[in-house]
Amino acid sequence: MSKTGKILWQDLTVEHAEKVKDFYAEVVGWTFSPVSQGAYDDYNIISSSDHEVVGGICHKRGALLDFPSQWLNYVIVEDVDACAEKCSTSGGKVIVGPAMMGKQKYIVIQDPAGAYLALMEE
Repeated sequence: MSKTGKILWQDLTVEHAEKVKDFYAEVVGWTFSPVSQGAYDDYNIISSSDHEVVGGICHKRGALLDFPSQWLNYVIVEDVDACAEKCSTSGGKVIVGPAMMGKQKYIVIQDPAGAYLALMEE
């Protein structure tokens, strides 16, 4: 069964990920595991109920430097390149990519209202 159209992942992109991580640990009860980015760590979010990785908290660096501080959902699509073309012709903008994250191609788009969404090939 295809997962196309489903939300696969969510990241929170902020300037001080380590401080925001501590906020969510206190407020929600999440725990975290570091994900090395070389010179710094981003964090996987681990749910308090079943101890599964459910998302991430990332630093605003590199391609993410100018992103607003917000939660970013990643939606599964069949063809990132086709989605990028449709985005551009439908009044949106491709903000990042197409690029690779591991073995998966993705883009970050901005819709005509200004909201961001990441699209990732299944």
